[in-house]
Amino acid sequence: MDYNFHFEVIWLNRDLLAYGAWLTVRISFVSTALGLLVGIVLAGLQTTRWKLFTVPIAVYIEIIRNTPFLVQLFFIYFGLPSIGLNLTSEQAALAAMVINLGAYATEIVRAGIESIHKEQVEAGLSLGFSKIQVFRHILLMPALKKVYPSLTSQFILIMLGSSILSVISAEELTFQANYLQSRTFRSFEIYFAVTLIYLALSYFFRVIFRFIYSRTFKPRSLDVP
Repeated sequence: MDYNFHFEVIWLNRDLLAYGAWLTVRISFVSTALGLLVGIVLAGLQTTRWKLFTVPIAVYIEIIRNTPFLVQLFFIYFGLPSIGLNLTSEQAALAAMVINLGAYATEIVRAGIESIHKEQVEAGLSLGFSKIQVFRHILLMPALKKVYPSLTSQFILIMLGSSILSVISAEELTFQANYLQSRTFRSFEIYFAVTLIYLALSYFFRVIFRFIYSRTFKPRSLDVP
């Protein structure tokens, strides 16, 4: 093999890679929070069985789940300006990720809600709970607990999928890697380092999600004097 490794290029350009990793984490966290919020709201509206809500939501989910994320991204970044809606690359990236994740989160949360027995809802109503209280305490929280592993897997996938954002010049990790590769021609070293960074980010997100689960869903022991 006639190739000399120069991993010092990673250290010399650590600021660019660090900024790209930070932007990846920031966009992923925000899109995760907003995408989950979209999923909860739309899944809740689906439980009403009103066609005014359920039909548009079903159409939205089908469109997002049956079209490539790259096409969705291009539509938002290149298509919307044609009708006067101009977004920066970071705004378009965030919008695309939230819209994409929202559709998948809606289906996951809906499946969790439908797994709750109707008798529990009827019991809550008979005890005087309002419909909002029933949805929050009897439907939503147990449903989220059941589908939490599926949600977190989807969140990790959307974080890794953020690498596609480089095609619209959103300066996340892959964009910085492509820029450094074009400037230094050290493809192996740069993409090897970026691979390790993505692995670290995935592990970081999993640790965060485990912590959230332990604080939100695991019962806490009571201190008995």
